[in-house]
Amino acid sequence: MEFFPALEHARLLRRYKRFLADIELANGEQLTIHCPNTGSMLNCMREGGQVWFSRSTDPKRKLPGTWEISETPQGRLACVNTGRANALVEEALRAGVITELAGFTALRREVAYGEERSRIDFYLTFEDGPAYVEVKSVTLGYPDTAVAAFPDAVTQRGAKHLRELAALARQGIRAVQLYCVNLTGIEAVRPADEIDPAYAQALREAVAQGVEVLAYGARLDATGIVIDRRLPVLLTA
Repeated sequence: MEFFPALEHARLLRRYKRFLADIELANGEQLTIHCPNTGSMLNCMREGGQVWFSRSTDPKRKLPGTWEISETPQGRLACVNTGRANALVEEALRAGVITELAGFTALRREVAYGEERSRIDFYLTFEDGPAYVEVKSVTLGYPDTAVAAFPDAVTQRGAKHLRELAALARQGIRAVQLYCVNLTGIEAVRPADEIDPAYAQALREAVAQGVEVLAYGARLDATGIVIDRRLPVLLTA
């Protein structure tokens, strides 16, 4: 995924009201831009740190841009626009980068399923049956470790998705939880027991019932993002 035009660079002044961020450009101009992240953004931003944003040309938009990439307190880069994850995964799926899911004959997005009225991110058709793939964007890193964690805030919705996937797996239907790690300098992923123990437990229970768990890391900078490597998932508490 290429950013075109290339992202603009600024300094973060503050994030507030969840969806707003004030930034300062190199020429001293200050802007308020959209923050497309509903999570806590724990450990992936700092006031005074570098940010990169996309500029909007839509005259109907209230805000002139969207926050895309953040410099973390650990000096990593994080893609904070969670809406990018599914597009990145689709690109990787179609390119055959995610080898465990290669060979599908059709791909559909946002397909309704499950007893709890969910929508699966990707419904893949294979010759031997379908695969349901749920995607989560991972941006939570910690100092002195290359292991990222998910989630960065309590997520009842995420636990619901795991229950839905587990129900499919019990029926013999292929169900996959895929973590898209949009954070540089990461070598593995784990559930964030310290933030949401209920989600972490739901993940382990889902795996025990047959849900596949995959994690893939991305290479990112101001010019673009691309999923490029498989990462291990560490489930031991």
